[in-house]
Amino acid sequence: MSDSGSWGTATCSKPKTPKEDGKTQSPGNHPRLSPGNSGGALADEHGNVMGVVSAKLNAAAALAASGALPENVNYAVKSSLLLSFLESVPDVANKLKAPVTADRKFEDVVKSAQDAAALVLVY
Repeated sequence: MSDSGSWGTATCSKPKTPKEDGKTQSPGNHPRLSPGNSGGALADEHGNVMGVVSAKLNAAAALAASGALPENVNYAVKSSLLLSFLESVPDVANKLKAPVTADRKFEDVVKSAQDAAALVLVY
């Protein structure tokens, strides 16, 4: 696990939704992720975890299937799914914090994320 990490800002779109013509709408902007970001937190502007980075779209497969070359399309596991898991782990539920709603400086959000990061080993 990196001691410093990589921090930046981006605008995330909602998942693709069907249009009336049966095709899907194109997603908007996505955070720029790099190989090795899997397992990292995807946080909102307050520092609340919205998800955990899980995968990047295979651009070659998307190009072959659609004829369009997507750029920087990434996926994350929703935090609501993770919260259910964490609440089921003994001694974890009482350590979970309420979501932050107050405005915070970007540097404070980064510091909170760094302080909260932990390595999880599964055997």
